[in-house]
Amino acid sequence: MGFKDQLMPDMGEVKVQVKLTSMRDADDAEDGKLDPSAVRTLTATGMVDTGAVRSVLPPLVAQRLGLKTRRQQVVEYADGRKEAVGVVRGVIFEIMGREVQEEAYVLGDEVLIGQTVLEVMDLLVDCKRHCLVPNPAHPDQPVNKLK
Repeated sequence: MGFKDQLMPDMGEVKVQVKLTSMRDADDAEDGKLDPSAVRTLTATGMVDTGAVRSVLPPLVAQRLGLKTRRQQVVEYADGRKEAVGVVRGVIFEIMGREVQEEAYVLGDEVLIGQTVLEVMDLLVDCKRHCLVPNPAHPDQPVNKLK
């Protein structure tokens, strides 16, 4: 057992329902430029990936939300490979009634929930029950520290 394995025992898969919304559409609806029923949203099962800093959307999901690739970013996979992938901005992630607007990498075939989304939403991984839970110190709403 390696050092990393001692710190992060195999927690199994954690999947969660996530509502994804185009922030541009949501803003346009709020400003009266778009009928609220036309806001592009999608509900998916997302895999929580505590080893990923940023979240990932498959290309089809990004396309359905009308998200445009704004830039390329080099990512490193668990096996050490590196690749430039597209980055979209303006996606709203909503999990367990908490939401955050984030950028996301575009690749693969499943939604991955990365660390930045979990941190801002103040959600923790319960390894024993294989689920997300609100931070017990702030069960009613996310609280973020500023230093």
